Amino acid sequence: LCLSLSTPLPFDSPKEFTSGDITQKGYEKKRSKLIGAFFPQTPGKTERAPVTPSSSSRYHRRRSSGSRDERYRSDVHTEAVQAALAKNKERKMAVPMPSKRRSLVVQTSMDAYTPPGGGGTCFSREGSISMERWINRAIHGTSSTTTTTSSTASSSSSSTRSGGCKSCLLCLGCVGTNQNPPPLPLFLFSHIPENHSAPPDVTGYTNNTADGIQVERAPGAGTAAQRPTPKYGNAELMETGDGVPVSSRVSAKIQQLVNTLKRPKRPPLREFFVDDFEELLEVQQPDPNQPKAEGAQMVATRGEQLGVVTNWPPSLEAALQRWGTISPKAPCLTTMDTNSKPLYVLTYGKLWSRSVKVAFNLLHKLGTKQEPLVRPGDRVALVFPNNDPAAFMTAFYGCLLAEVVPVPIEVPLSRKDAGSQQIGFLLGSCGVTVALTSDACHKGLPKSPTGEIPQFKGWPKVLWFVTESKHLSKPPRDWFPHIKDANQDTAYIEYKTCKDGSVLGVTVMRISLLTHCQTLTQSCAYTEAETIVNVLDFKKDVGLWHAVLTSVMNMMHVISIPYALMKVNPLSWIQKVCQHKAKVACVKSRDMHWALVAHREQRDVNLSSLRMLVVADGSNPWSISSCDAFLNVFQTKGLKPEVICPCASSPEALTVALRRPVEEGSTPPGRGVLSMQGLSHGVIRVDSEEKLSVLTLQDVGAVMPGGTMCVVKPEGVPQLCKTDEIGELCVCTVATGTSYYGLAGMTKNTFEVFPVTNSGAPVSEFPFTRTGLLGFIGPGGLIFVAGKMDGLMVVGGRQHNADDIVATALAVEPMKFVYRGRIAVFSITVLHDERIVVVAEQRPDSTEEDSFQWMSRVLQAIDGIHQVGVYCLALVPSNTLPKTPLGGIHLSETKQLFLEGALHPCNVLMCPHTCVTNLPKPRQKQPEIGPASVMVGNLVSGKRIAQASGRDLGQIEDNDQFLFLSEVLQWRAQTTPDHVLYTLLNSRGTIASSLTCVQLHKRAEKIAGMLAERGHLQDGDHVALVYPPGIDLIVAFYGCLYAGCVPITVRPPHPQNIATTLPTVKMIVEVSRSVCVMTTQLIFKLLKSKEASAAVDVRTWPPVLDTDDLPKKKPPLLYKPSNPDTLAYLDFSVSTTGMLAGVKMSHTATSAFCRSIKLQCELYPSREVAICLDPYCGLGFVLWCLCSVYSGHQSILIPPSELEVNPSLWLSAVSQYKVRDTFCSYSVMELCTKGLGLQTDSLKARGLDLSRVRTCVVVAEERPRTALTQSFSKLFKDLGLHPRAVSTSFGCRVNLAICLQGTSGPDPTTVYVDMRALRHDRVRLVERGSPHSLPLMESGKILPGVRIIIANPETKGPMGESHLGEVWVHSGHNASGYFTVYGDEALQSDHFNSRLSFGDTQTVWARTGYLGFLRRTELTDASGERHDALYVVGALEEAMELRGMRYHPIDIETSVIRTHKSITECAVFTWTNLLVVVVELDGSEHEALDLVPLVTNVVLEEHYLIVGVVVVVDIGVIPINSRGEKQRMHLRDGFLADQLDPIYVAYNM
Repeated sequence: LCLSLSTPLPFDSPKEFTSGDITQKGYEKKRSKLIGAFFPQTPGKTERAPVTPSSSSRYHRRRSSGSRDERYRSDVHTEAVQAALAKNKERKMAVPMPSKRRSLVVQTSMDAYTPPGGGGTCFSREGSISMERWINRAIHGTSSTTTTTSSTASSSSSSTRSGGCKSCLLCLGCVGTNQNPPPLPLFLFSHIPENHSAPPDVTGYTNNTADGIQVERAPGAGTAAQRPTPKYGNAELMETGDGVPVSSRVSAKIQQLVNTLKRPKRPPLREFFVDDFEELLEVQQPDPNQPKAEGAQMVATRGEQLGVVTNWPPSLEAALQRWGTISPKAPCLTTMDTNSKPLYVLTYGKLWSRSVKVAFNLLHKLGTKQEPLVRPGDRVALVFPNNDPAAFMTAFYGCLLAEVVPVPIEVPLSRKDAGSQQIGFLLGSCGVTVALTSDACHKGLPKSPTGEIPQFKGWPKVLWFVTESKHLSKPPRDWFPHIKDANQDTAYIEYKTCKDGSVLGVTVMRISLLTHCQTLTQSCAYTEAETIVNVLDFKKDVGLWHAVLTSVMNMMHVISIPYALMKVNPLSWIQKVCQHKAKVACVKSRDMHWALVAHREQRDVNLSSLRMLVVADGSNPWSISSCDAFLNVFQTKGLKPEVICPCASSPEALTVALRRPVEEGSTPPGRGVLSMQGLSHGVIRVDSEEKLSVLTLQDVGAVMPGGTMCVVKPEGVPQLCKTDEIGELCVCTVATGTSYYGLAGMTKNTFEVFPVTNSGAPVSEFPFTRTGLLGFIGPGGLIFVAGKMDGLMVVGGRQHNADDIVATALAVEPMKFVYRGRIAVFSITVLHDERIVVVAEQRPDSTEEDSFQWMSRVLQAIDGIHQVGVYCLALVPSNTLPKTPLGGIHLSETKQLFLEGALHPCNVLMCPHTCVTNLPKPRQKQPEIGPASVMVGNLVSGKRIAQASGRDLGQIEDNDQFLFLSEVLQWRAQTTPDHVLYTLLNSRGTIASSLTCVQLHKRAEKIAGMLAERGHLQDGDHVALVYPPGIDLIVAFYGCLYAGCVPITVRPPHPQNIATTLPTVKMIVEVSRSVCVMTTQLIFKLLKSKEASAAVDVRTWPPVLDTDDLPKKKPPLLYKPSNPDTLAYLDFSVSTTGMLAGVKMSHTATSAFCRSIKLQCELYPSREVAICLDPYCGLGFVLWCLCSVYSGHQSILIPPSELEVNPSLWLSAVSQYKVRDTFCSYSVMELCTKGLGLQTDSLKARGLDLSRVRTCVVVAEERPRTALTQSFSKLFKDLGLHPRAVSTSFGCRVNLAICLQGTSGPDPTTVYVDMRALRHDRVRLVERGSPHSLPLMESGKILPGVRIIIANPETKGPMGESHLGEVWVHSGHNASGYFTVYGDEALQSDHFNSRLSFGDTQTVWARTGYLGFLRRTELTDASGERHDALYVVGALEEAMELRGMRYHPIDIETSVIRTHKSITECAVFTWTNLLVVVVELDGSEHEALDLVPLVTNVVLEEHYLIVGVVVVVDIGVIPINSRGEKQRMHLRDGFLADQLDPIYVAYNM
């Protein structure tokens, strides 16, 4: 279907194929952007669309740049990203934008959006960027200079340069290049009629008619546009085949997606197919051309000697004692309030005296003298806020003096703080019973009403101990702390949060603590009384080491800047440096960035006093940009370049490396510009030619004094790396942590590593500590860090660093889309490989359009720079990601929320098609083996041919001599006139009405009289019976038989829902060629009502007779049928695939059917049977209307609709009437399971007893729902229900009941088959509980007189036992054919009279259209034969062919429903080879987007399929028929015609 653009485009459709539709109830078409005026191409002159920056970001969007944490933003990198994006200059990736319901859109994308490039959408054929080309570029990195200027980019699907198809919408392959395109079929233009309540157009968007271009209607488009598209579930829609495009935005999007996905993925899938069981996932084969390390083996590098200076103290406590006594007035710490005013100055004298006081109180004032609560060596928690370093220092040194081990942790803000549970676990494992805190902090903790501090989630019970002096007792004069030299005892425990969120405690010995302070003193050349400004967290890491420990060793003065002050005044630290002429400052790159953003207001900044600026996160590859930018700006303010000292540290190895402040004028520090491609293979390659994907690193100085460093392979044996290989840095020095507290195994792997050379010889006899940092040692012994082990993601065998990906994402938008730079990147494992997930907070004012554009560009940038696909990109509202105590993103909590489906994103884009490259190979169908060979093969291998039959119909009893049901009724009315045949119950469980044999006969006679008198009918005329479930229906049916008419039972329209239910009634009446309709007075009024005339044309109804007041007189004489092969009645039903099909039932078949059921269920006049089924078609109708008359038993009729009022109605009736046999549908069973689940005890108390039930049969036309029947059996076991009583039946259109669990046969069996084998049409039995196993329950026993065979649906050859094939049936009660109007019986004729192509070629079989298999069981049936069980797998029509395999929708749906508690129902179908998954959401609409990744993951993991579209809808949107079966084809038609009103539609890339 091609649209030639030599004439202007005929669309005046509202935004038909564009990117950003937002759904709203009834899809009021958003009439904002018409697919605009297309320029006609004049030969000789091509107009190029102007290249404009996306959405004119440079001019409109100058927002203050201070709103984002730019630790990642390097200018070099931004340029690289811009260049990568500019490689294909178009700014908008043609991703089908998801559809979203209005309520989900924070701000509509129209109000705040001006189309990029100004007004119109002029794009020439060169300008229109094609989706395919974009994907191509993204995949193969080819440069293509296509541009586009408008959001219409995604509409033009493929534009080729060679002429021919200039812009195909829905390009289904153009015929030839320069031929005229075929004429456009009308249905492309039949739009939904314009809704007059559509919102006004607010876009201010002008159509370019000024250029003199007329937008004309296409010839023929006008005629079609008037026809309204039929509503959901209508007749015309039922037959939409796969090949017929449906006019809708949805199909255009899907087409666009299909075009996108036609491209090969990056690793070419090798073309070979294995037709055996091991569906091998593709293993990523190493690329032969990938870079490999070629250098020599590295040599461990030594740091300089640690020169111990004579006056260095023997321990830290000794240093404190010394300074506290010899210079008590020297300032130790100045704290600030949020106004930058000094709050408090702590002197060394005060620190000493207070620490002694804390030590004394800890040891002597807690517990009793005999039983002190805290003893030396015990662990205590330190809980201090970030604005009170003085109290923290006092407490920390108090612990050191008391020889108690402090465990500094964050203040728990609430009981459910992110990560507080894991901290509690750490405290518990350390045996902490006391928590030290400050007065203010203690007051701020959450309290219970009694004033108690509640126990925090996961915490042990702790005693809170306030360390303020006024609360403590003074130590006696003679009490002094015992000050030892530093030894091997534990000094403190620093907590560390791992990648998975667990918290470990790293123990640091006193000797390590002291040595570490000494190495820092030597590296930083600290001297007494220097001033140091600290912005870092003083409780751990670099802040603790420099500003609490090393500062005291050297009697330095620390000026502490709290985080709260930095938030208010980012320049505060620089002001303090100037004010105090500080020599040293400890910061993170974010503090430098914030200062840069705010420095303009400041005039008198002078940083010449600084000799050292320690950058704590200097090892983060992206800190280099902040360092450069900071130097750039502040060099003019006296900052010397050599002052910036990046450092690398880790909780385990403490300070790993620190660049020294060098003398002026010496060589500047080193830079490494490395290829990302090389790094992803763990190899160092200095990048020269391709400047796009590079990582620039700065060195972090040399090895620390007294230490040795080497680089080892991150995984496996700690073998030394080569010189050009990235590995994990390991250090050997006294100054590291010694263990993870209480975790001996992990400790061994981290703190006791012995690196080995290639030959296997250890490098040193001393153990090394793994630092958790990845990097290498460069020339001159300089250390470069390229990433953290925690941030490492291995995708398809290549390594990527989370920080690098964050940086690329942040560099994408100069227009600051991400809120404060808050991005989390992590990987999840799906289908045996890691997949990258990017979660970002978006600014509150960003529009849909912005966010989608940002997402598509991030995908391009990450693909271009890292050559890796992003599996899922999610945007959440600002400030909603879980935070760490200092305001960062809590990564593991975020990941946890993502996996649990509790993240609540506002936008999601999944790209499984581009990322998942390790799917099993598609299966190629083997050439069919001929049926004869199959049969011979089976004989040779000793396999039986799969066939089975029910028992014979046996002798004829007294009522069996009648060929016609009408004769049986007359005979019963004479012989047993007062025997009750039918009892109808109402919702209260009382008898609404009943019928004896004679009453039924008399009333049927009157109906026949009425038909003859009022209807003037001839015999053989068709009469539609539109009755509610009840007695009237039965009477009317026999009345028709008495009058010689052919009855058709039709479900009445639903009074609340006439618009959708009445057209179906009308259609059945028309299709069945009924000459008259019989009904009750109530429905008669409904059919003629105003509402009815709105839904259908009321004038075309045939005559409608109301049977409530019957004539008194009897008909002259009853009709005597002569030929038993004539029609008895027509059975109309909507099949699971949504096809309305009527089948013809002859008198012979009807009698044979009743006889078969009578024998199977042993029905006699003395029996009572309870029936809770819809009486309109199939077995339900036969049991409700026919069987009692034939067998004489009493039927207790329970309309299923009454159960909605009273769910226990059916089971109460079964109990009350002591019924042995009962029939129900799945919907009834589900209603009972859900509605009575919690009431079994009260029902038991009311005396409900189900112990007499022999058979409880579910009437169905599908694979038995084992989960439902089992839960029903378990639930009602307490009420006496025997689990073996519950079973199912199986029928279909060609034969309304093939199997039905009888009374005498063996119990129904269940087998477990391999789901993967089923996809290959094979049956492989496995043990229960084995992976990929699927339980299949036998569909009841084969009815008497029925023969079954399993045949190959293609070759029609017989299949062997336990092979999957189509179930064929031969029986006296087969229907005799479809009743169709148009005489196209030829199409369906082989459904009713097929013959095998080999073997028994004489018998005529009916094809059921269901796949199944027969299996001979160990059980014996009544006749002593071994019993053959039939297992139904699913309908052939519903099965989906994907990747060469056959999938049954129910299996995928079962997996999906399991993934999230809010998914109540699911239905899947395919559209042009894409799998569409529709889920019903039971929850708030904001949960809708959480489901998209979960659904995609589970289908990949369990079925090896990639979901193309995920549709989230409200409860009740998935249509079901009366038997409770999903109507997936109706759903599909509704989806394609845009009638589902989805909450969210996600198109997976």
